Amino acid sequence: MISCTFDTQILAVKVTEHIEKATGTLFSFEVLPSLKGRDIQDLYNGIEPLMEFNPSFINVTYHREEFIYKKLTNGLHEKIHARKRPGTVSICAAIKYKYGIDTVPHLICGGFTRDDTELALIDMHYLGMDNVLALRGDSVKGDSQFIPEKGGHAYASTMVRQIAEMNKGHYLDDEIVEGIPTDFCVGVAGYPEKHFEAQNLKTDLKYLKEKVDAGADYIVTQMFFDNRKFFAFVDACRKAGINVPIIPGLKPITTTKHISFLPKTFHIDMPEALADELEKCKNNEQVMQVGIEWGIQQSKELIAAGVPCIHYYTMGKSEAVKRIVQGAY
Repeated sequence: MISCTFDTQILAVKVTEHIEKATGTLFSFEVLPSLKGRDIQDLYNGIEPLMEFNPSFINVTYHREEFIYKKLTNGLHEKIHARKRPGTVSICAAIKYKYGIDTVPHLICGGFTRDDTELALIDMHYLGMDNVLALRGDSVKGDSQFIPEKGGHAYASTMVRQIAEMNKGHYLDDEIVEGIPTDFCVGVAGYPEKHFEAQNLKTDLKYLKEKVDAGADYIVTQMFFDNRKFFAFVDACRKAGINVPIIPGLKPITTTKHISFLPKTFHIDMPEALADELEKCKNNEQVMQVGIEWGIQQSKELIAAGVPCIHYYTMGKSEAVKRIVQGAY
């Protein structure tokens, strides 16, 4: 277990600064906030095995509210807002000061007004954070499409623009005439196999360029299992005039459930060679071994191609990612 001391003098470094200073491919990963009612030690248990690889930054996801229906004594049901994983910003602060590492809180459009967004960004600024990943986010479970909050953002591009304005010292309150500029490095999401709502990859790249033009500093991709699709995506981005760093995101397959869950949920394809190997698996242990071997192969090829960083989606479990990084870096 790594022993770290609390240091209030920890200096934040932007994701783009990490990339500019790097002499090779960086390593970063993403974690989920602990479930409500759980201790933060659960989160630390998933982080500590990966600290030996000196991650440049750690992302912490944000999960929007859900609706649950509570049965009343009169037989009717009451619709109640619920959030299962609270505390993204506070968790980022805890990680930063426990491990002395830069954190990247996710900020979503769903469930936020523009004022809510500004207040969240002010909190991040006060806590010394200068990185943020701006996402539209998913629709509320049960809704057929994304519905923005009244007075909120319908698209990540307009949220990016709001952050860019705060970086100039421009706040929503007209009475603030000499606001202190923030200094956020803004990341956005990219989709090598296109966003599932986009008509085609060309239109998806158009929307991605809007986010970059609005002020995004780098892109981190949705998970993928075929490096050819990532390389083609990068080429298409460059041809479209998108020139910011593009960080590939990888997710190891670790359970039999992932075989159908990941393609269905994230709208991605499994390469035939990977699918063939997974079909031979009889249990989770065999699936995990195939997933690790595939992840090592993917990572080695991406590193050889000179990608600036590889970002791993851990989903709170670090063993597979640890073995992939051991085998690839």
